Amino acid sequence: MYRRSMGSFIQEPDTPLDERRAAMERIDRLPRPRRVEYVDTRLGGIPAIVATPTRVTPERHVLYLHGGGYVVGSARTHIAMCARLAKRARAEVTAIDYRLAPENPYPAAIDDCVAAYTALIDRADPRSVTIAGDSAGGGAALATLCALRDAGTPLPGATYLISPWTDLTGSGESVSALADIDPLIDAAWLPNVGREYAGEFPLDHPGVSPLFADLAGLPPMFVQVGSDEVLLSDSTRLVARVRAAGGSIDLDVHPGMWHVHQIMPGMPEATIALTEAAAFIRTKTPSPVQLDEIG
Repeated sequence: MYRRSMGSFIQEPDTPLDERRAAMERIDRLPRPRRVEYVDTRLGGIPAIVATPTRVTPERHVLYLHGGGYVVGSARTHIAMCARLAKRARAEVTAIDYRLAPENPYPAAIDDCVAAYTALIDRADPRSVTIAGDSAGGGAALATLCALRDAGTPLPGATYLISPWTDLTGSGESVSALADIDPLIDAAWLPNVGREYAGEFPLDHPGVSPLFADLAGLPPMFVQVGSDEVLLSDSTRLVARVRAAGGSIDLDVHPGMWHVHQIMPGMPEATIALTEAAAFIRTKTPSPVQLDEIG
């Protein structure tokens, strides 16, 4: 049932872009959690939605970057999942609408993510912030971290990645090995969308495909991925490269699960995944009281 429900939001690659975007936006019809305040705003000039739990005091911040292959999706399509994470992590979660390709190819999306994060840490301790994202948003999160590090900007306390798209060249073993198993992502679709996003840059450019970037000096990461998705290798290779660079990264492969299953409300596996992610975020991003103790 859940696979069929998620599949209704994903259109074939040859469907006109405006129809694919409209189909993705229907995810916003899924119920938003109660006891959460939703505010449309701007962060660093970037349109955003902030989800703030009302029954607990938010102790930290999450900047969330939505998936959609850099060409579809929005803060609206992911805000319900963000709200479920907000309640579990005791966090204020801000989902942003970075600019989409092909109208705005790389580096527009990353520039927007950097601008939003920079504005967020103007009012929040970076140590209390997590940058999170799924699919293309997971790749954007990783590319944003590298851009922040290279600019000398204080980095967040943690990173949470869901099925991150880290290699737009499609060179991972799972892209072909799991092509007939993955119920959502058409492997043949990946390079076409990747080229729309990359614009004049090669697909293996480290800003476009952050798997190939220098991954040293980044904050602790927690990665979740399904065993049945073509992007599995994008996560397993990321783990190997981060560890080789001396970084801290944990990988959780969910058996029998598909791409970004965390987005489905009421699905037990999704609830477990977000609960585990929230525990990681709470551990890595101190509360204001703890930050005072740290100094």
